[in-house]
Amino acid sequence: MICPDILANEIKVRIRDVLGGAVGFVPLHEPEFLGDEEALVVDCIRSGWVSSVGEYVDRFESELARACGVAHGVAAVNGTAALEVALRVVGVGAGDEVLIPSLTFIATANAAHHLGAVPHFVDVEESTLGLAPHALRKHLERIAERRDGKTINGQTGRRLAAVVPMHAFGHPVDMHELAAVAREFELVVVEDAAEALGSTLGGRPCGSLGRVAALSFNGNKILTTGGGGAIVTDDPDLAARAKHLTTTAKVPHAWAFHHDEIGYNYRMPNINAALGVAQLAQLELRLAQKRALAERYLVAFADLDGVSGFAEREGTRSNYWLNTILLEPETADARDTVLRVLNDGGFMARPVWEPLHSLDIFSECPSAPLPVTNSLADRIINVPSSAKLAGKVP
Repeated sequence: MICPDILANEIKVRIRDVLGGAVGFVPLHEPEFLGDEEALVVDCIRSGWVSSVGEYVDRFESELARACGVAHGVAAVNGTAALEVALRVVGVGAGDEVLIPSLTFIATANAAHHLGAVPHFVDVEESTLGLAPHALRKHLERIAERRDGKTINGQTGRRLAAVVPMHAFGHPVDMHELAAVAREFELVVVEDAAEALGSTLGGRPCGSLGRVAALSFNGNKILTTGGGGAIVTDDPDLAARAKHLTTTAKVPHAWAFHHDEIGYNYRMPNINAALGVAQLAQLELRLAQKRALAERYLVAFADLDGVSGFAEREGTRSNYWLNTILLEPETADARDTVLRVLNDGGFMARPVWEPLHSLDIFSECPSAPLPVTNSLADRIINVPSSAKLAGKVP
């Protein structure tokens, strides 16, 4: 039996060694502005085009699509809005069920709920921390029925409309196997790639692995636009409809205000996009820094009983948005002690999100068995992950 206090203090020592020259309280993840951010934002201000129209929005969308390996990008005000619109353009509507991991940030479920759809929780796998294709298949084999050309949850009578994998902390879900399950049950795959910009699976970027994807550029992401998100896709029709919906569904005209459906005021402002253009230019540097820092953590925790660093699986490249240490089941009871010791010692550390199925607001939602989710929720700890903590990289 490992003493929680002894384990926690050993973890603190190893994190201090990894971070070396870090001074004062070390946040979990800080934004960094190392390039032309100030110059581009000032240029945007001087141009007067600071709202939802301007050259930087166009540039950001084009350059982001290229980074994600797709043809089209649509910039939005935040990642939740982007995911809501992504779900809507693939046909998710009120009364549908959307299959999502319970171990995800609440935005994944909120985006479905905002459309009147119902989150339906599925288990994750420990090798990726993301949605488990084998668990999804087993669950669907038990509940899914085909009726009138639709996949129906036989227990609720509602349509199963889409599946939304979320790449937790930048680690790609097993999308190849997931795509096979989705095809078998005729489900649309919508990627929640909010945390995975720059991550790849088999050389393909996250954001290009489903029919459409949503990203986030919140202040704590690998790149930031202050607040912002985006929809990315290879489908020109989906991209056009997403842009139309996010622009209040206004029909283009020189002066008339005609709107042909209920839309959203969800476009990213040009001034935020200016920040994003400068940030995108630093993506490869940021990825190199994040991966160098991750390697230090992995080495530091390679020989500590009861704890391991979480590493990318073979065939993937993770952006290591947040570095993760994983307690073993027998040391899970030490989690809160570790969190207290690290935060008291000047290193911001956080548990994973509360599993969504355990929140009162989602307690009535349908759910598969969630044994891995429940186990991981007790064992995941995120540790300081700002790119600058890696220092200079080759």
